[in-house]
Amino acid sequence: MNMKTTEAIGLLKQLIATPSLSRDEARTADLLFAFLAERGAAPERLRNNVWARAEGFDPARPTLLLNSHHDTVRPAASYTRDPYAPAVEGDRLYGLGSNDAGASVVSLTETFLTFRTQPLPFNLVLGISAEEECMGENGIRALLPALGKIDMALVGEPTGMRAALGERGLVVLDCVAHGKSGHAARGEGVNALYIALDDIARLREFRFERESELLGPIGIAVTQIEAGTQHNVVPDTCRFVADIRTTDAYTNEETVEILRAAIRSEATPRSTRIRAAAVGEGHPLVKAAKAVGRETYISPTTSDRTLMPFPSLKMGPGQSSRSHTADEFVLLTEIAEGIAVYEKYIEKLAQEYGNQTLG
Repeated sequence: MNMKTTEAIGLLKQLIATPSLSRDEARTADLLFAFLAERGAAPERLRNNVWARAEGFDPARPTLLLNSHHDTVRPAASYTRDPYAPAVEGDRLYGLGSNDAGASVVSLTETFLTFRTQPLPFNLVLGISAEEECMGENGIRALLPALGKIDMALVGEPTGMRAALGERGLVVLDCVAHGKSGHAARGEGVNALYIALDDIARLREFRFERESELLGPIGIAVTQIEAGTQHNVVPDTCRFVADIRTTDAYTNEETVEILRAAIRSEATPRSTRIRAAAVGEGHPLVKAAKAVGRETYISPTTSDRTLMPFPSLKMGPGQSSRSHTADEFVLLTEIAEGIAVYEKYIEKLAQEYGNQTLG
């Protein structure tokens, strides 16, 4: 195991041992800031977001953001070991946040330190963000304005080092069908539950005219329903929730308006900020991924990438299937691979931008 991997694993063990639940990440932010400062990287901090710029920043060049998050979800109730006690057993490193997304954090950090003083045809910025797991106000949305103009991003999430070209956005619709109460025995009133059922059937069969070439059709799933107070009263209100997985074929706002027009119930989006993300095959981010032998795919999960208004690629060590599970772990060999692939990726991306000065 080389020195970079050993250093990355040491940092990850410290992060695991330091609770960093979303909105309470100050202590891991302290750790990351100190780690970068000790290595001369001149880190900066905004709330619990930590970032650093590589040397020789030139506003005339494009800027690449290396991003991952250091917050975690709460440990699952079925943990059989201490989630905050990093433990190595064979090739496995156990601990909360080891896989999602600590392995990406430390691998990207080591990669940034490797290239921090090297000449590149783009500026390099490392941004380790907070509040990703809860899409909070003080995470990547607070950090991006502080970073200035960003042209592209490499987002670290557990993908098995596969390159995710896109991911769907998300809109949650709170829907309310209105009727009129009455006595069920006399057939009085207007049954709001029936109105809701008709609307749910429409949503189940609804097809949009346009379909994303990369992300496919918009997904619609009704996931909750609530109506009625007692068996003999026709309900005058029925509430249901629709989970909408949006694509780049329509904006989130357009998607909401089209669905509102298709049903009788009121439909109110909880938020429209989680937008679909997609990067085309011809973008240097994708070309570089293919040049280093990365398999491409469409991610079924969302990330901070959906809040980035510029081209981005999601790729990192670990496996998504382990995220948010009890006894979470990452493989030490996955971290080693992550660092090695990230380094080759930056070199290939530099070549895509015409740089020939890397040694």
